[in-house]
Amino acid sequence: MTEEFYELVENAIDAAFEKDCYLFNCYSYLKHTKTTRKQVREFINSTSAKNVALTCSDLEAYVKGGDKTLREAYGFLGKPKARKIHKYLQKILHDAVKYEIDRKPGRKKRSK
Repeated sequence: MTEEFYELVENAIDAAFEKDCYLFNCYSYLKHTKTTRKQVREFINSTSAKNVALTCSDLEAYVKGGDKTLREAYGFLGKPKARKIHKYLQKILHDAVKYEIDRKPGRKKRSK
């Protein structure tokens, strides 16, 4: 996977926290660039994806009340914005997994 994708993900996270901007659509990007299944799997298993998942779990814990350190770390966001960022980061990870599944080799199921 190209460094450009990792940079886009990092910039999307920064934009979500700093500018309240949620423009990056992971699935559309992967589809447009015709990323291979192997490359997507590398991203899913990368430290970048694990960091995004960790941030998601931290935000989820913060929204549910969280301990003192989480309230100090994410208190500046407020719970509505934390929920929105959590949902956005989950979508990035979900889109990567969905794209990897869609790129499975073999016959596609026909819809009726």
